Amino acid sequence: MAEVINMPRLSDTMEEGTVAKWLKKVGDKIEEGDILAEIETDKATMEFESFHEGTLLHIGIQEGEGAPVDSLLAIIGNEGEDISALLNGGGNAPEVVEEPAKTEEVAAAPVAAPTEKAEIPEGVEIITMPRLSDTMEEGTVASWLKKVGDTIEEGDILAEIETDKATMEFESFYSGTLLHIGIQEGESAPVDDVLAVIGPAGTDVSAVLSASTKSDAAESAPVATQESSKTEEVQAVEAEVSQNGQRIFASPLAKKIASDKGINLADVQGSGDHGRIVKRDVENYQPTQKVAEPTKVSESSAPSEATLMAPITLPVGEESMEEVKNSTMRKVIAKRLGESKFSAPHYYLTIEVDMDNAKASRAQINSLPDTKVSFNDMVLKACAMALKKHPQVNTTWNGDSTIYKHHVHMGVAVAVDEGLVVPVLKFTDQLSLTQIGAAVKDLAGRARTKKIKPDEMEGSTFTVSNLGMFGILEFTSIINQPNSAILSVGAIVEKPVVKNGEIVPGSTMKVTLACDHRTVDGATGAQFLQTLRAYLENPVTMLA
Repeated sequence: MAEVINMPRLSDTMEEGTVAKWLKKVGDKIEEGDILAEIETDKATMEFESFHEGTLLHIGIQEGEGAPVDSLLAIIGNEGEDISALLNGGGNAPEVVEEPAKTEEVAAAPVAAPTEKAEIPEGVEIITMPRLSDTMEEGTVASWLKKVGDTIEEGDILAEIETDKATMEFESFYSGTLLHIGIQEGESAPVDDVLAVIGPAGTDVSAVLSASTKSDAAESAPVATQESSKTEEVQAVEAEVSQNGQRIFASPLAKKIASDKGINLADVQGSGDHGRIVKRDVENYQPTQKVAEPTKVSESSAPSEATLMAPITLPVGEESMEEVKNSTMRKVIAKRLGESKFSAPHYYLTIEVDMDNAKASRAQINSLPDTKVSFNDMVLKACAMALKKHPQVNTTWNGDSTIYKHHVHMGVAVAVDEGLVVPVLKFTDQLSLTQIGAAVKDLAGRARTKKIKPDEMEGSTFTVSNLGMFGILEFTSIINQPNSAILSVGAIVEKPVVKNGEIVPGSTMKVTLACDHRTVDGATGAQFLQTLRAYLENPVTMLA
């Protein structure tokens, strides 16, 4: 009997996964323990092995596509086994569908319940909006590189799709003719919406789209009708005729925007295939400004007071603005930080630290062969040791209880191209400064290249965010839940300071502690900062 394999949960925080690569194809013989695919999570790319034997009958998630945990990933069973019930029902066992009683009369009503659900013709593949990142909920088609009617070879780039991480090329895993485009350039759609249909030339696309719908029998007819009309509309050549008789090709969305803004498409330069005008062309269009020539004044005319005054030249232009849809990653960041900010009562404590001794100690340490320590490494070590002395800061609010963490796992905020990630340095209090420096460099590097492992991004008990390298003197951060506090580190500045009653040159650094008032009271946070300052101003105490 066929076995349904679902998207696995490869980490405790994983909600969705992306198929980075399939190592088997439909029709291959599968042995227990064979590696089926490489699955990309929010933390790393991991191999996924089969726990069943048989023939790979179906692949539910294509390479580069993502889906929530427990979504249909593949089906393994006996060669030639009928799996249509599994695909239609979405479960692990075939559904029993009672065949409706046959009638002698053919109903003339426009909405008639079909007697049998249509099947997708052989050789036709429905391509859906892929999940190209673990947090992606919708995607935007930046541009189509193929058009309806083009011959597609396996590996051809179909479109550029904007995700929460970046704009990525999406290639075809099938060969055939591009029969249908379901999402136009500049338009967005949720993951798993129909993106395109590829199959033999001349295939009835409306029947294919009807077969792919999962609505019940009573709704299948009107849905198919709508999809059919939509297909005919999309497949029609989008063309307008300008005044000189030339054809202008433009996407439906571009035409709508142009109509709303009163823009003549004949004046717009298209950047799509074959000069096709797309959304961005209309949005970026700037009309040519015609500047009126100044009125000539006769030399024989007597100059009046008005002509003696210098003319005031007013700026001529067009008000413009651009609305850019938020990427999925930005939406997730906004959601999580909003939940933290509005659920945890934040308050902030700032101190200024004398960094003269820290600078001298760092220079001495870095003078040793093969040794490199940063000021951020010293801050991490000082925080870890201060947390051991103030366990109330190393806690998690849990509603009716507070969880005290007896271990110290430091989260280190790292900026990446599209957002922020927080690798975790485990048992930081037990590491030396040089070990912290090497570990942070390794974690940050792999975080930026998305090579970090899932368990290296989990379990932080306290977080440090450092913007000092950007020249930021002082700032506040939002707590990285479920931590109770986060430290914001500013730049080291040289300025006059008072020492022993005299004004002398000195180096100082401001740090701000954001605390969750549910777990950390003001006095506790202040005492933590006092201990932190003592370590940083006397680095030798961290080496004991």
